[in-house]
Amino acid sequence: MAQNNVHPLESHVSRIVNDPLTEILRSKAREMIALAVEIEAQSFVEAFMHLRLEDGRQRVVRNGYLPEREVMTGIGSVPVQGVRVRDRGARGTDLVEFHSSILPPYLRKSKSIEALLPWLYLKGISTGDFQEALQALLGPNAAGLSASTISRLKTIWEQEYDEWRRRRFDALGEGKEYVYWWVDGIHCCVRSEEEKQCLLFVIGATKNGKKELIAVVDGYRESAASWRELLLDVKERGLVAPPKLAVGDGALGFWKALYEVYGETRQQRCWVHKTVNVLDKLPKSLQKKAKAHLHEIWMAPTKEAALKAFAFFLKTYAAKYPKATECLEKDREELLAFYDFPAEHWMHLRTTNPIESTFATVRLRTAKTRNCVSRTTILTMVFKLCQSAEKKWRALNGYEHLPEVYNNIIYIDGIHPERIAA
Repeated sequence: MAQNNVHPLESHVSRIVNDPLTEILRSKAREMIALAVEIEAQSFVEAFMHLRLEDGRQRVVRNGYLPEREVMTGIGSVPVQGVRVRDRGARGTDLVEFHSSILPPYLRKSKSIEALLPWLYLKGISTGDFQEALQALLGPNAAGLSASTISRLKTIWEQEYDEWRRRRFDALGEGKEYVYWWVDGIHCCVRSEEEKQCLLFVIGATKNGKKELIAVVDGYRESAASWRELLLDVKERGLVAPPKLAVGDGALGFWKALYEVYGETRQQRCWVHKTVNVLDKLPKSLQKKAKAHLHEIWMAPTKEAALKAFAFFLKTYAAKYPKATECLEKDREELLAFYDFPAEHWMHLRTTNPIESTFATVRLRTAKTRNCVSRTTILTMVFKLCQSAEKKWRALNGYEHLPEVYNNIIYIDGIHPERIAA
């Protein structure tokens, strides 16, 4: 019997090429992109219809098409063609130029593919295996994403991260101001050249409610020394104004460092972390019931009601499970700090969810990586993942109250004191 020497990957790629559904999707994608670009160009031309030449003709007009090129997308390579727009009148600084936001001049791959590359690398695929992996996913036209391309991209990413971590927060003459911070230390499962590596993250909320990545660095575990170095660095680069509230896990060395660098910032412990820590000190048979009691504390409508639920929990479990109640009691003030801030912000302030939701997938993707990865590679890849995730972070509810918080207005059970007096 003749031996079948066809590589499984080649067979898979062949099926992709001959897949009628994929070809239909590519064809429709091409039509939709062409239509979107036409509408974009037409809207641009119409916006300048008031500009006329001396003989009365329209100055800004359509002028054919740009050369066709292919863009790598999640359904493979799609041929696209940009539109030319010509300004027949002014020159120099008065020249009207059209730049498509849908098809930028040098776009060769969609943003979803750009996000895919660091994911694949963190998954453990080496640069030499990228060609086969991407061909299996995108078809045989993924030649532009070869091992050499990935190596060049890695170099560019490293440069971008290096520039980003050295950026000034006061570059525009005004110091950057954040109202809230969320902090956490993420332990990646990737094998590193250096043991005990921990990635330290800080996310901030500006006065207009936008969440931004402030810092991502590596440290030794979650030590106070590592956090102090991070905080001193961002302060030196212009982040002088302290946040009004920082949210994080109580086990972090961050709090000691925060007191030394930004002593005015109040502390809010993450209820998700605290719940896990308390339940861990109770028998499994009681954990469901105890979790409901904890839920009644942080979901109470007023601080007074929360304190009553707090006291009930301590009274119920202190005799038999003192370690559980001590774990809760020691952070009483920090667990209930959110009551002094607008009620619209409570859902954002009770947990470190902005970090946890973003980096849960990072943990999942790095759990099975067998390759030994350098610290620079880990930081660079996670930074690129952060950049991708940052675009989808939702703004804070009730962001209109943030200027009041920044001006040190203390809310009473989430309500502005003036509204209570009224």
